[in-house]
Amino acid sequence: MLTLNLPRDVVQRLVVGLRHAGRHEIGGILMAEHVGPNVFTVRELTIHGVGAVARFVRRIEDAVGRLRAFFSETNHDYTRFNYVGEWHSHPLFDPHPSGTDDAAMREIVMEPTVGATFVVLLIVKLDAFGALVATLHTYLPDGSKVPSTLALLIDGEASGI
Repeated sequence: MLTLNLPRDVVQRLVVGLRHAGRHEIGGILMAEHVGPNVFTVRELTIHGVGAVARFVRRIEDAVGRLRAFFSETNHDYTRFNYVGEWHSHPLFDPHPSGTDDAAMREIVMEPTVGATFVVLLIVKLDAFGALVATLHTYLPDGSKVPSTLALLIDGEASGI
């Protein structure tokens, strides 16, 4: 099982982006720090342009510059700091992966040139009160999807989302 921690500032960026996008899907990539056995803390994310009401397509070109900057800022320490996956919103639907989402994540993790041992998919939305609702899914190169835990970091301590 993998655990992904979301610091408060990352959650705030997500909430602001979701409010701005309204009923349209948005998304981006997640860059994280490996902080313990199977535990990662998101240190940076990208927020890409607004998609359609029921569809978001991330263009890799939109993420490459920020990914390069992240690697430079972390001294290219790829074992500690790296790309861990994708995120997008489902503003009008339950925050669970669609068949299209599953296929896209499997394509990423199974691509030999990517060299990933896993990728995560974080799906988010705002509830009726404006609070973040999210689910996390981890995909492995063998095509499987395994249980994952999402935690909010408050003053350095993890609590469930």
